[in-house]
Amino acid sequence: LELDPRCVEIAVFALALAAWTYPGANGYRVLPKMNIACCGLSVGAAKEEWTALANGNAALRQALNFLHDFYQDAPVLGSLLDPGESELGNHLKLHHDEYSFSGLLTKVRSDEQQEAGLAAKGLLDATLILLNKYDLVITNVPYLARGKQDKTLQDFCALHYPAAKNDLATVFLDRCLKLCHEGGTASIVLPQNWLFLISYKKFREQLLKNDTWHMVARLGPGAFETISGEVVKAILLSISKGQRDRDLDIFDEDGFANDLSGLDVSEFRTAQEKGYRLIDAELKVVSQARQLKNPDARIVFDNKSIQHYLGDYSTSYKGLDTGDLVRFIFQFWETFPFDKWTYIQDVPLVTSFFDGMDKILYWESGQGILSAGVNSNIRGRSAWTKNGVNMGQMSALPCSLYYGNLYGVNSAAIIPNSLDDLIAIWCYSSSQSYNQEIRKVDQSLKVTTAALVKVPFDLEYWQKEAVENYPHGLPEPYSDDPTQWIFHGHPFGSVVWSEESKQLEIGKKRKDSTVLQIAIARLLGYRWPAELDPELELSEQSRAWVQEATRLNAFADSDGIVCLPSVRGEETAADRIIRLLAAAYGEQWSPAILDELLRSCAHAGKSLESWLRDQFFAQHCKLFQHRPFIWQIWDGLRDGFSVLINYHSFDNRKLQSLIYSYLGDWITREKHELASGVDGASEKLAAANKLKKSLEQILEGEAPYDIFVRWKSLEDQAIGWNPDLNDGVRMNIRPFVQAEVLRHYKKPILNLNWDKDRGKDVPSAPWYHLDKGDRINDRHLSLTEKKEAQNVKT
Repeated sequence: LELDPRCVEIAVFALALAAWTYPGANGYRVLPKMNIACCGLSVGAAKEEWTALANGNAALRQALNFLHDFYQDAPVLGSLLDPGESELGNHLKLHHDEYSFSGLLTKVRSDEQQEAGLAAKGLLDATLILLNKYDLVITNVPYLARGKQDKTLQDFCALHYPAAKNDLATVFLDRCLKLCHEGGTASIVLPQNWLFLISYKKFREQLLKNDTWHMVARLGPGAFETISGEVVKAILLSISKGQRDRDLDIFDEDGFANDLSGLDVSEFRTAQEKGYRLIDAELKVVSQARQLKNPDARIVFDNKSIQHYLGDYSTSYKGLDTGDLVRFIFQFWETFPFDKWTYIQDVPLVTSFFDGMDKILYWESGQGILSAGVNSNIRGRSAWTKNGVNMGQMSALPCSLYYGNLYGVNSAAIIPNSLDDLIAIWCYSSSQSYNQEIRKVDQSLKVTTAALVKVPFDLEYWQKEAVENYPHGLPEPYSDDPTQWIFHGHPFGSVVWSEESKQLEIGKKRKDSTVLQIAIARLLGYRWPAELDPELELSEQSRAWVQEATRLNAFADSDGIVCLPSVRGEETAADRIIRLLAAAYGEQWSPAILDELLRSCAHAGKSLESWLRDQFFAQHCKLFQHRPFIWQIWDGLRDGFSVLINYHSFDNRKLQSLIYSYLGDWITREKHELASGVDGASEKLAAANKLKKSLEQILEGEAPYDIFVRWKSLEDQAIGWNPDLNDGVRMNIRPFVQAEVLRHYKKPILNLNWDKDRGKDVPSAPWYHLDKGDRINDRHLSLTEKKEAQNVKT
């Protein structure tokens, strides 16, 4: 059976070719009728044209009448249609000996009748196949999640296959079993997720109670030669209709008599290798009945006797979904103060005590547009303010400690029922054992939140591990990573976990690539949340470094504008950074340490000046995830005007100061040098004047040097350079990228675009009707448009 007529033609040809080339067949021969039919033909013609094909045969006329009605949606439903209990099926069972369909086409005369006759005969052939029961039904079923199905398919599956309806693949598994007679077997290729997702619980229970499972082979990603990626993970399933022995009570302690066998070749990469490995892979045999005792009746190939699950001691909670990620979640360094924002823990990159603390959420104290639920889903409230484990749900399931903050949809919070059990739960969830157990119950690309606690958990064993590994308890928050909000802010300070003492200790003074980045940020006046938020939970050692960092505030520039060359009588940026580092390192400071710092920045043997000019901004963008808060503006010449600015304080007044004071001083100097005949003065003066013109265009804000924020109405858009930090770096940096005044603009190092954001806007969005619901950022507005709109508003 096939839905597509062309596939039927190919199948007929392939079968005929196989018959004609079979050993001893002697080539071409007349073949008998093939049991191949198309179940997706359109009825096409009106019912009257079909019934006219009966040529006076009342029984045939009635059959054609039923056939036309039954197959109205055949192109969509195909072999999911079951004629067994229909009027069509009942009629054919009663009358199939009274007339023959074989002469149907020989009696039609016109072209119109010929076409209708072909369709009718094809569907009659399909009906006779669908009315039979079979020893073996074998197929690679179609995959289509319920949300992507059209209404006809959704309604049909909900009515006829309610337990299997969540995916077309499981609906087809149910259908294939119905095609089998009692004891008949279905051998199916289908996705693996229905073996463990909670939405298929009733379907699993139905099959485990009513049918006999033989084999499940997990193929994993790459099982199809023509489909790449991790999303499609298939299994091979062999299952027979009905129980092997209905007299057995499958809920008996001894379990259902049937054993279920399992193979797993998911770790092998290619389809060919998986095929070879299936032959000699380890066969795991488990009781079918015991699968019903697993959480949610998940299929797990493990015969261990399980006393308790992690869910007996904790609860997992799904995180909130903003519905518009790039609008409501920023990196914490994009804005300040945080009066409208709150910390939000994100997915940790690796398993460590403290990670994923780099983002903030536009929360407005829970009273704003996000919490109102427009296009968002605020979940996880039961976990807020409690301590637990912040668990990533993909890849190796990295985790970190959770401190009661809001958290996003891509991680889950595991909250212990008793805080005394947190250390044991941390020991388990951060271990390789946990990852292995999770993958037994959930092999999906993203593990479900519910599955995170449906794994075996031996509390007594992990309590012993906790005593051994954390005799002083879990460490308090600390981080040496400047991209975490709990970072202490000192350039070289460090706090490490000592395996010897099993507690936090002040570490050796760092000389890694972040030291110079931190020093420059401090020079430009930036300070970390840990320095400014006295209520932020920090370790004693981190607080000590925070206190040390306050000594360096004296070196911060007063206006957040630091030129690389000497301008307006100020020292060069390199000299100022060296003075700050010397104060930070104290007696340990030496030129050799500067050499080490430059080496860590891939700039060995070169000067701090050349690193600042050529490498700093690229490394800054990479470290701070393409949302830089220190911008490098230059005129395009290696020996020309170049300046670092602190984006946080760079308002309209500061841009004017940059143009007319700093750059103006540079231009005056170059005019003097040109008059004095200094080589290169002409090129530097021309470049500086060009930069000045570009900055003036940004200051004015005429398109295309304007700021556009898609979630703001026309009357609320900025006029000229008047950025709102609450709109984020991506929105506000666009005029400078457009004007090509940032370092490295010829080879962009900012992974930014202003195209369409993921998702759809709500009808109330300012640009909904122009963008047809898409979230388009690539729009430029003229000053006239904005000024007129603001005048109307006023």
